[in-house]
Amino acid sequence: MQDFIFYFKLGWEHIISADALDHQLFILALVAIYSYTNLKQVLILVTAFTIGHSATLLLSVLDIIRFESKWVEFLIPCTIVITALSNLLRKNFSLKSVKINYFFALGFGLIHGMGFANSIRMMLAKDQHLGWGLFGFNLGLEAGQIFVVLIILLITFVIFNYTRIKRMSWVLFISAGVFSLALKMALERIPF
Repeated sequence: MQDFIFYFKLGWEHIISADALDHQLFILALVAIYSYTNLKQVLILVTAFTIGHSATLLLSVLDIIRFESKWVEFLIPCTIVITALSNLLRKNFSLKSVKINYFFALGFGLIHGMGFANSIRMMLAKDQHLGWGLFGFNLGLEAGQIFVVLIILLITFVIFNYTRIKRMSWVLFISAGVFSLALKMALERIPF
């Protein structure tokens, strides 16, 4: 049980810590187009991200895949740029029109998982209880993401109900900010 708690805490911190800005920006870009009334869709969305993230971690720990960290560190902000740009170019936010976000979450979760794979590979490879370690980490990751999502949705609730800010203005503002930060990160991490 101690291993489970250790890895749960590691997964939680992977999303909540100050060093997790790239993950937080990606979640913000994914969730920016939703309101508090879309909680179910948003939870499915972050779970898709966790599944992609978890698959990469598992394949990495089992030494099936490996990627150069300089390319992964460059690709992570690129996923954020693409997601934010998709928000900026979107004309409406109906649930049918945002289905691409589920593919972004799952596919880009694979890339984000590679960012932490090298660090956790060594810890989990030495652990005799690989399954519990991965389960604990992924549960902590999911809990951290849900916490971040709930904060974002609480802020949108306040903004949509207590200000005159329109949904489109909110999405454009958030997405432009995330796009700018992620583009700066990508340019700083160009691997060649």
